[in-house]
Amino acid sequence: MPLYAAYASNLDARQMARRAPHSPLRHTGWLPGWRLTFGGEQLGWDGSLATVVEDELSQVFVALYDLAEMDEPDLDRWEGMPLGLYRKVRVRVESLFGEQLAWLYVLNDYEGGLPSARYLGMVAESAESAGAPDDYVKELRNRPCS
Repeated sequence: MPLYAAYASNLDARQMARRAPHSPLRHTGWLPGWRLTFGGEQLGWDGSLATVVEDELSQVFVALYDLAEMDEPDLDRWEGMPLGLYRKVRVRVESLFGEQLAWLYVLNDYEGGLPSARYLGMVAESAESAGAPDDYVKELRNRPCS
């Protein structure tokens, strides 16, 4: 079963249970060499959208889900794949169980713009619910927003 690495609001296991009910949370980890950012302000209905970009000095907290084949099309629709908003990228995630190959969604647009305060708060709450370290959640909460 392929691993899906969630990094924004999909860090919330309750949300993922609704979006991909046959795909259990396996554990959490870190995506080294990537940075959480926002982009595509003109694409989102509520400001910029979460994405990740390569950055050798950064890392992103992720939740790894065993994504069931039957859940993948629904998750793709939630993430705007049919609209061309996101594409799938394979990445290496570091966890307590070693390095694991997973995939995630990356925005098909340039970095920039501000997320809404509501969306940023949702991302921070999702990270907190997934067990992200306090300093990671604090950094999310202190980001600029619209």
